[in-house]
Amino acid sequence: MGILQELLKDIPMPNMLKVKQHFDNEQIDDITAALREGLDQEKIKSQIKPGMSIAVAVGSRGVDRIVEITAATIAFLKDLGAEPFIVPSMGSHGGATAEGQTDVLRHLGITEETVGAEIRSTMEVVKLGELQNGLPVYIDQYASEADGLVVINRIKPHTAFRGPVESGLMKMISIGLGKQKGAEACHQMGFKYMAENVPAMAKIIMDERPFLFGVATVENAFDRAMIVDVLTKQEILDNEKELQVKAKERLPKLFFDQIDVLVIDEIGKNISGDGMDPNITGRFPTPYATGGPDVSKMVVLDLTHETEGNANGVGTADFTTQRLVDQMDREATYANGLTSTVCAPTKIATTLANDQEAIKAAIKTCNILDFTTVKMVRIKNTLEIGEIEVSEALYDYVKQHPQLDVLTEPKPWTFDENGNITEETK
Repeated sequence: MGILQELLKDIPMPNMLKVKQHFDNEQIDDITAALREGLDQEKIKSQIKPGMSIAVAVGSRGVDRIVEITAATIAFLKDLGAEPFIVPSMGSHGGATAEGQTDVLRHLGITEETVGAEIRSTMEVVKLGELQNGLPVYIDQYASEADGLVVINRIKPHTAFRGPVESGLMKMISIGLGKQKGAEACHQMGFKYMAENVPAMAKIIMDERPFLFGVATVENAFDRAMIVDVLTKQEILDNEKELQVKAKERLPKLFFDQIDVLVIDEIGKNISGDGMDPNITGRFPTPYATGGPDVSKMVVLDLTHETEGNANGVGTADFTTQRLVDQMDREATYANGLTSTVCAPTKIATTLANDQEAIKAAIKTCNILDFTTVKMVRIKNTLEIGEIEVSEALYDYVKQHPQLDVLTEPKPWTFDENGNITEETK
């Protein structure tokens, strides 16, 4: 037995019970019909002329029904005689290569066949100008050459800064359409100034190129679209902040102010740009965003298959497993830090041999007198928190909370011969 195993052998593991969290589940059932209603406005249709080449910017991960939304937008433009094409709009994602960004779209389900439009992918950009602070403003070359520009994205709180406009249409325009060089430029001065630089860059792009409209969605706590809106350039400048407020009101959360140990089964870029959503965990990569629970110690156990080794976010945790580290693509992970200038999330957390040791290490270091009273919460990932697990110490709290229901009796953890959680426990 090694020194680490000796230190952890007597740390007790709490029994866990399944709990249901209740959120508002209002959603749009027929997203295509709702979007078509927004598109069929004279202020939108009047901008589209037959023969126009129109770049439709798409690319944000995890947007609910993004294929249907994109296909409906393409069909609308074609009905009016335009010639739309898709431009990957995702900054440096996809390994900062044209082929990689096309692959990202394919993983989202967006292909020429599914949306009815050619995909034109390049990392070449055109410089449109500079902000007053000297930061350059770039736009994708294909988008720059189009007769019109349309952007599709979800409005949601950002994970690293706060402002009237965070993650949404303006961020897609300034960072997404700017490709790797645009993303790098927008991050150059850090997240402290992002709330100023994102809308300023977006305004230059919309002023310098023929911007037509944006399609914005707001999702409920279950990541289902509950609002779809079609906004002109001026409406984006005036109204995106109102959609941001609505998005924050619908944000899912863990209904616990303080958690001794938070266990997260998996992280990945398909879950969040940060691997796990800091708005859920309360662990932010910068000091310019706040919210969520006070978590003493956090453990991440594994990577999603879809993240393809990108472990961005693991450094936000206190402990991880050798299994996760073995899957880590360090180049892909570190590229996130080099582009965003935020490198703490790409560090490797204290690594233990297996799930059991990592969780015990978190309990041992969570600064409570009696380990048997640990307030522990376990989630699969930050996208799926409708059902979670909590330790027995939180039983009374859950019973009294109006938005929490106990689903099972407390049960012990089960681990396999390698010390990893068994399928039965999962």
